[in-house]
Amino acid sequence: MSASVGHEIGAHRAASGPSKSWLALSRTAAALAFGPRLSRPFAIRYWDSGVVEPGSPGRTAFTLVLEHPGAMRKLFLPPSELRLAEAYVYGDVDIVGDFAVAARVAADAGERLRSATTLMQLMRTVYDLPKSSDHHHSAKRSLGTARLTPRHSEQRDAAAIRSHYDVGNDFYQLFLDERMIYSCAYFPTGTETLDEAQTAKLEHICRKLRLKPGDRLLDIGCGWGGLIQYASEHYGVRALGITISPAQAMLAIERIAAAGVSDICQVRMCDYRELSDVEPFDKIASVGMAEHVGLHKLPVYFREVFRHLKPGGLFLNHCITHDRHEAHPVSKYLMWKAGTFTSKYVFPDGQLVRFDQLAKQALRQGFEIRGEESLREHYVRTLTAWTQRLEAAKDEAIGMVGDELYRIWRLHTGGAAAGFATGRLTIHQLLLAKPNSHGAVPAMPLTSADIYRS
Repeated sequence: MSASVGHEIGAHRAASGPSKSWLALSRTAAALAFGPRLSRPFAIRYWDSGVVEPGSPGRTAFTLVLEHPGAMRKLFLPPSELRLAEAYVYGDVDIVGDFAVAARVAADAGERLRSATTLMQLMRTVYDLPKSSDHHHSAKRSLGTARLTPRHSEQRDAAAIRSHYDVGNDFYQLFLDERMIYSCAYFPTGTETLDEAQTAKLEHICRKLRLKPGDRLLDIGCGWGGLIQYASEHYGVRALGITISPAQAMLAIERIAAAGVSDICQVRMCDYRELSDVEPFDKIASVGMAEHVGLHKLPVYFREVFRHLKPGGLFLNHCITHDRHEAHPVSKYLMWKAGTFTSKYVFPDGQLVRFDQLAKQALRQGFEIRGEESLREHYVRTLTAWTQRLEAAKDEAIGMVGDELYRIWRLHTGGAAAGFATGRLTIHQLLLAKPNSHGAVPAMPLTSADIYRS
């Protein structure tokens, strides 16, 4: 324990008497969880006491607002990433300022609390803070009766997707780009607007797939139809997009009709395992969908894609992965767990896998790897833009979905930005080819210069 932290804890003990000071207890808890005040990149405002405790001079990126005397108890009893998230979602605390920095501070607190000594000291401190009534978790994403079916079954996957996307198209339009592309954008120069970067991403995918007029393209998990519409309009392909979200399908069909490409661009409500009555495709894309498949269903996923792809065809798989092995195996015994907020409140049943697990299953199904690209820094920019746009539309968002769901999505986008910035998360575009019976793959240029041309 540092001398600075010890001094702050000692100050609490001196101030504590028979009627322990909630303010002193909260300050002690902050020192244990977040480190000495002058090392913190944030300030703390303590409920109605009028006390604002600044952090490191010149480094105050945000203010942590404790809304009541028991707020630190809500944050850390029991200690977990989920507990911190729920304290924010349900209004025990607020974050005013840079949310991505706040998310990194939360992750740093998790690292500090891997120390059993620090953890026990914090537990003893927050235990003496007043209790407040538990929330009913009304914002939790519900799977309905589908929760009783096997994980990643067709029925349960459909319920999970609906729980996320049926929040409403109007809500997503508040913070997404004009095309409503809900995946990592591509910033070739770093100066692009979000709309420009999402258009650049669609162009990047089309170039990687070497699309040409007359190609038949399948987009698995097509979202609001941005990729298939773009590919049909700019490359003359015949495209089919599949989704299991009714809200997405309805708007995608409307937009494709308005663009006048319904004759060559279609959307179908269909699970990737149920696609039938179609000829094999020349090219297939899957953008931001594999995260919902599940590790144990990856063999099925790649087998189905392989089956629907012509020999000599190309498949681009674009998905988030976690590429770092657990550095502290003992942490699973110390209660602090990461990643549970997203699965409970944002993407039910979503599961990130490592890149090597993804590539291994693709190879086992017969694919050949023809290219790989990490877009990690691009996703930091994308998520930062989404967070800023959502914050700018706060009042409108709350009017649509309520304060709790607004907070969930702000936490989701801001927290994910921090995850990509630190490398805890990353994203890969994996270009795969299906060899023909002679082992040949598509005629491809000797270099990738054509993809990156201006």
